[in-house]
Amino acid sequence: MERPIIQFYNVFKKFNANQVLRGVSLRIFPGQVTTIIGKSGTGKSVLLKHIIGLLQPDAGEILLYGQPLSKMKPSQINQLRARFSYVFQDAALFDSMTVYGNIALPLLEGTALAKSEITARVEGKMQQFELHAFRDKYPAELSGGMKRRVALARALVTDPEVVLLDEPTAGLDPVRRNAVYAMIVDLQKKFGFTAVLISHEVPDIFFFSQRIAMLDEGKIRFEGFPEDMQHCTDSVVQLFIQGLEKPRDALTGMATPLQGERKFQEEMARLQHHQIAFSVVMITVENLDEINMKMGHVVGQTMLKNFAAQIKQHLDITDSCSRYSLNQILVVLHNADIEDARRFATGLEHELRFEDLLTTDTKNSLRIRISAGYAQAEEDSLIKEVLAKAESKDSRYYEFELH
Repeated sequence: MERPIIQFYNVFKKFNANQVLRGVSLRIFPGQVTTIIGKSGTGKSVLLKHIIGLLQPDAGEILLYGQPLSKMKPSQINQLRARFSYVFQDAALFDSMTVYGNIALPLLEGTALAKSEITARVEGKMQQFELHAFRDKYPAELSGGMKRRVALARALVTDPEVVLLDEPTAGLDPVRRNAVYAMIVDLQKKFGFTAVLISHEVPDIFFFSQRIAMLDEGKIRFEGFPEDMQHCTDSVVQLFIQGLEKPRDALTGMATPLQGERKFQEEMARLQHHQIAFSVVMITVENLDEINMKMGHVVGQTMLKNFAAQIKQHLDITDSCSRYSLNQILVVLHNADIEDARRFATGLEHELRFEDLLTTDTKNSLRIRISAGYAQAEEDSLIKEVLAKAESKDSRYYEFELH
């Protein structure tokens, strides 16, 4: 594993009589999306402000790029800050500036770039974030979701190495919330920056995060991979997840990944005790990234929502489906053998219609690539083993295009 780009060692922070951080130790690794979760008021935003130097710890140490902040000169800290960008919870746009002006501000104030270079960078970011139509608008004329898009464009216009985002989707509807998350993931893949987010959205955080840290009672209760957190045996972690997890995935209306795994276990119990067969089908929108890039992330997430609605229409009442990842849907077929699973997978090509998924005028230039892998569960099979079979590109793997 690479060396952490940010490290907290036993950090304490107190505001008057309120001890917010009580010995936080945390590692942030380069080139990853790390999400910090925890109850309201536990100090998540305080953590972010320590990273960028807006706050200093009462005790403990913070290392950036292996160097302790406490031993740096102000000039060195300022140089490091230039490699960071911060997206505040309320977007924090300047009301007196247009969209163009807000995005250009970090370049005008923090660089010596020529005016032509600044214009080129800002125009490029506006195109990337689909903001050209709002170029001369002021923040008061924008929706909450549009303000966040402008704030994200402003944060990335300097090509930062680290982007800190304080609840970037607060108050957004499911389609736009997922669009923002998908945009962050796509941009991170493209530019390779390190992202540190604060979020309360379960299960969404499991789809887009490479690592998760949970802050509880002023300390890090969990730090690790999303799949490890979902199956963590710590009762405090599980109670927190269950308390935040919604009955259904907000975008698709399907079960969450954990609920999908519970359904698998229920079917496994029936197989073991009553010999009732069951199979799984893993359906993937293979080119969701391309759709997001060409059509915009809101269109991409709307397509995914419509796609899920179409899948649900073709399930029997005893079957189940869950959104399993950013672009995957897991179907568990009750009382179904491998042939039943094959018929379901191959039948999707005839049951799904392009015009029901994408209703935009430019759809004639786009295809939706879908794969459907399937497998029958055997007694004592682990879900990872069955899904690996379903996703292996052999005779149980079916691909088609809608256009």
